[in-house]
Amino acid sequence: MHRSTRFYKNILDLPIKTKSSDWVEFFTRDTTLALHPVKNKSKIKPGAGGVLVGFMVSDLESTSKILKHKKVKFFKELKSESFGKHAIIENPDGYLISIAEMKSKPGEEFDLLGLLGAE
Repeated sequence: MHRSTRFYKNILDLPIKTKSSDWVEFFTRDTTLALHPVKNKSKIKPGAGGVLVGFMVSDLESTSKILKHKKVKFFKELKSESFGKHAIIENPDGYLISIAEMKSKPGEEFDLLGLLGAE
């Protein structure tokens, strides 16, 4: 929890909304991201595939430069796509985080990020 909290707060600059020993919520605009530890008997394994959190940013090139300066591991380098620009980074536990800069106008976006994968 400590390592992940530090990553989302200090590296991705997400402000903490609430925090306890087993729950941390980050908030940015209309989005809340909650982290909590996996229970020992859970079938979910840290770093397991199948999960891709996505964020949209207004300037992906600048964001990528900042993340590289902070030594964030890129699973997929910034690439121009038909919908805009896209990159995928890894959090400290190996979970993938999709970051996109969309070409569409506000209100026209839809959730592409989970479908894009790591082509």
